[in-house]
Amino acid sequence: MHKPAKLDESAIPFATITELSAALRAHDISSSELTRFFAKRLESIGPECNALACSLAKRGHKTAKDADFDLKRERFRSPLQGIPYAAKDLLAVAKYPTTWGAKPFADQVFDYDAAVIQRLDSAQAVLIGKLAMVELAGGGGYSSAAASLQGPGLNPWNKSYWSGGSSSGPGIAVAAGLVPYALGCETSGSILTPACYCGVTGLRPTYGLISRHGAMPLSWTLDKLGVLARTAEDCALVLHQIAGKDDDDPGSAHKSFYYAPRYYRKFSDLRVGYAEIDFSDWCDEPLRPAFANALSVAKSIGGQMVETKLPDFPYEPVITAIIHSEGASVFEAFIKSGQVDQLADQSQIDGLKAALTYSALDYLKAMRVRSQIQTAFRQLFTTVDLLIAPTHFEPPDRADRPFDETPPKRPDQKGVAAGLVQASNLCGFPAITIPCGLVNGLPIGLQIVGPAFEENRIVGFAREFQDRTNFHKQHPPLPG
Repeated sequence: MHKPAKLDESAIPFATITELSAALRAHDISSSELTRFFAKRLESIGPECNALACSLAKRGHKTAKDADFDLKRERFRSPLQGIPYAAKDLLAVAKYPTTWGAKPFADQVFDYDAAVIQRLDSAQAVLIGKLAMVELAGGGGYSSAAASLQGPGLNPWNKSYWSGGSSSGPGIAVAAGLVPYALGCETSGSILTPACYCGVTGLRPTYGLISRHGAMPLSWTLDKLGVLARTAEDCALVLHQIAGKDDDDPGSAHKSFYYAPRYYRKFSDLRVGYAEIDFSDWCDEPLRPAFANALSVAKSIGGQMVETKLPDFPYEPVITAIIHSEGASVFEAFIKSGQVDQLADQSQIDGLKAALTYSALDYLKAMRVRSQIQTAFRQLFTTVDLLIAPTHFEPPDRADRPFDETPPKRPDQKGVAAGLVQASNLCGFPAITIPCGLVNGLPIGLQIVGPAFEENRIVGFAREFQDRTNFHKQHPPLPG
């Protein structure tokens, strides 16, 4: 059997899970050494970008020793064994602060681990940190990058720009090589946005595939946990471990995920829905050449390209009404107590207070339209097997000023991308965003969306795109 090439130390920060796992199993490096390396990097570089909420190095070193004990005896548990990672600070870790990114919860401590943390513990994955996030995962809406207990998430490619939210810390940490992968969450774009803006791969699984037990709730019919990592394959390896039924999550789909690349459908059999206008007229002009190239690569994969447009629904108002209504129910006591006034972002304070004024009629109307959207998308996925589109049409906002709320001039004709993030979240569909270029030194991303529980399908297409490009191998020029 051919032994993998020894991992060079300079390559460690941006190595994939597969590469790190091979090095550990070949005894080229120990889990303890990896843990020291990444913990030091996370603690030194993380604060520069406001990415680190809490170091868990002490906890990590104990797990690493246990992993080394088993690895020496060739007791292999999973590809994640002995590899460090970090988690967004809305996931409970026993005896450590879980702040939800917000000052009023800075001293909050739980006495149990979130279900996903437990699943990774069983694989001897090494948790070394909690990562910064937008306060309360953005519930109520927010107007600037500063809406976080740790301060504005700074994009490691250019710290004058925002990292994206609300999983800001996970996006930064993976992009800067502070951890090989991180756990995030999404209600309406909170994995896809930071993954896109920071130039990493982000996977948002089907609603209910991963247990949310031990995670801060915002919108119980929309919240999903997911993964940010170097590659589509890395995301799938993590999902393989953390997916599965859980009676402690009422939204659990009671399904598992098995990463099975050998059973991928032929790409020539896939019908790929897209809209040419998304990659030309809809995106900002400086981004168009890079998106045209990304579309060319996607076409070269060999699927049957089908010009498509989304069903015509008011996606943004519908998802906003649902998030505000459910979020107001979750945080009712917090809002009414006045503690809400301690949040960092005034527009978020105002938004949470206003959310209490939503009526049952408003909520039920939104849910009724949501049902119509789900029916329309089930029909759409009888004509295509997946959808591709730019993840965002524009680069990130500046990190040091309020977001630009001026609506950009876009064509009247719509394709796939406008509303796709909101629509796919309303339907609970899986999506992955992958890097597809750099424009003025900042990454852009391509999103791939599929029907429920077809993670292998979207991962397969993303993996093939990454096999044909090297965008996912580029990384910011940070120290260390």
